[in-house]
Amino acid sequence: MKRALATAFAGLALLTATTAGATAAPATAKPKANIVQTAVAAGQFKTLVALVKQAGLVGALSGKGPLTVFAPTDAAFAKVPKATLAALGKDKAKLKAVLLYHVVAGKVTAAKVVKLTSAKTLNGQSVSIKVTGGKVLINTAQVVTPDVLASNGVIHVINKVLIPPM
Repeated sequence: MKRALATAFAGLALLTATTAGATAAPATAKPKANIVQTAVAAGQFKTLVALVKQAGLVGALSGKGPLTVFAPTDAAFAKVPKATLAALGKDKAKLKAVLLYHVVAGKVTAAKVVKLTSAKTLNGQSVSIKVTGGKVLINTAQVVTPDVLASNGVIHVINKVLIPPM
């Protein structure tokens, strides 16, 4: 069952890359761009990248790693109330806590994610991981594109912003 889910997860990644007009790189090609550079190049993480810069986390997410980032898209950030985003923008410690709640130490690929029930994030709290109906959920956020590889880790694109209990 888990093998089938891992295969389905990998198939979703290939399908998403193909339908988005991306060209699949050979499996042996090592990505040259780090997590931040990869997010910038993707074009759908402008809000995330701006908040990472504001929180002073660019260096940490550009470093050696490896890291795994559950990255909310701009559309995911658009669902967050403006007052919440404004409050985070005024409180660097809370902003950092929210952003680090999206990051896990190590390179946790889709094949590994589907075998987990939780993962400890860099803010010290854990996110729950559940596979249901062929979908992978991180808390209540769905992974919409798994395994976007970077030189210092991997990005899994999610459709909601993860807000840790504060």
